[in-house]
Amino acid sequence: MSKNKKQGQKLPLWVSQNFLTSHRTIIKLLGRTTIGIHDHVLEIGPGKGHITRLLVDKCRKVTAVEIDARLYDKLLEKFKGTENLHLYHQDFLQWRLPASGAYKVFANIPFCHTTAILRKLTESRNPPTEAWLVMEKSAARRFMGKPRETLRSLMLKPLFDLDIAYYFQREDFHPKPGVDVVLIHLKKKTQPDISPAQWRYYEHFVANALQGGGAGLGRMFNKRQLSRAFREATIHGFVFGEIIYVQWLCLFRSYCRHVLQIRD
Repeated sequence: MSKNKKQGQKLPLWVSQNFLTSHRTIIKLLGRTTIGIHDHVLEIGPGKGHITRLLVDKCRKVTAVEIDARLYDKLLEKFKGTENLHLYHQDFLQWRLPASGAYKVFANIPFCHTTAILRKLTESRNPPTEAWLVMEKSAARRFMGKPRETLRSLMLKPLFDLDIAYYFQREDFHPKPGVDVVLIHLKKKTQPDISPAQWRYYEHFVANALQGGGAGLGRMFNKRQLSRAFREATIHGFVFGEIIYVQWLCLFRSYCRHVLQIRD
């Protein structure tokens, strides 16, 4: 086992989390994934190593990043001699993701930094091909654009497919959380819905269109252009909160064609 320890690192407040300890539940979760013998898997916050133990038996290589010094030291002892485990004592938000090569992520993450962790993974130059993250159900639904699309969901969906792979019982954790928890699955799209060349235009479009409950659309199109864009997106009787992702995509493409005059 390779290791990397940073001395003098203070433990931040957000490190506390609810641990999955049931061997049977973890086996069930891994059975819902595509993780296999040829994979490199990243685990964020291995904690006491319950998930890690099953991952090292299942995968070619496991990289685990643990910020808690006491847990890190216990992991070193527990997995002494485990050659396919690379263990780091660092803050994941400051740790460098793999610069190249395919990898997957499986992690029970601290709920209070869910958004930061998700952004780090999905906005990196080399994002995971797939990720399974344990998080609050309400956060997962926001990322999936339920009950309505958000800035975060609209930035994720061009690049990743999202679904809920598992619904937990609160008793699956120790200590028991005060919220409902799910396992969300993200899968990188082979062909993104927005090309790299158009990505900055898409970011600008979404950020501005969402302003003022849809009023931003009226500032980006003139009346004739907006009417045509609604027709192309099959939007009848505009209700801002009811526009789904595929319609937002159509609106953006209309914006490129008729406003920016950029062709695919």
